Amino acid sequence: MQLQRGPAPEDETFERKERMGSNGSPNKSSAKKANLMDPHSIKHLLDESVTEIVTNRGYTEDVRMSNIRLLLGAVIIAIALLAQFYPKKFPANRDFLVGCIVLYIVFNGLLQIIIYTKEKNAILFTYPLTGSFNCTGLVFSSRLPRFSDLYTVSVASADPKSISAKKPVQITKSVTQWFTRDGILVEGLFWKDVDRLIDDYSGDSGKNK
Repeated sequence: MQLQRGPAPEDETFERKERMGSNGSPNKSSAKKANLMDPHSIKHLLDESVTEIVTNRGYTEDVRMSNIRLLLGAVIIAIALLAQFYPKKFPANRDFLVGCIVLYIVFNGLLQIIIYTKEKNAILFTYPLTGSFNCTGLVFSSRLPRFSDLYTVSVASADPKSISAKKPVQITKSVTQWFTRDGILVEGLFWKDVDRLIDDYSGDSGKNK
């Protein structure tokens, strides 16, 4: 994906969250840079930045879903290793191999169900914000389609059926609005957009106007 940049954002002086050196100039050693020719590099950097922004607002990451996925992956690997290194040779180990194959399919199926029904495009799950009346956490999802420069980040309730769940909100922008021509992320601009998105979901958007 080759990005065709327009004029540099006029608001690039907005550096509220930009890392600065002792002399007030940007600290190049800590600048976040992506390969603008690689959409995976761009998405990875933006996803990491979303996580940083959310946690800096006081949200705590909920890693339970990730732990479940890792546990299922470990079980799948253990089953494969047992089947490979079982001391008996075929056909004496036929029943054991059949059992391993069945278990492998079952646990792998569970893992795929979790990925496609729970995680989907999710990059971050959170617990409810401390002190808020919302009893559900949030889930942040993102998309950057292949051969596209349009990055979408959305916020929704981690429990859509909850009475406190609100309508999901999202923002879609060209990644060229957040990166310089050298691939440096203008963190202030991106931070501002994600901040506004979270405020839109929580109903606090009027506070920043």
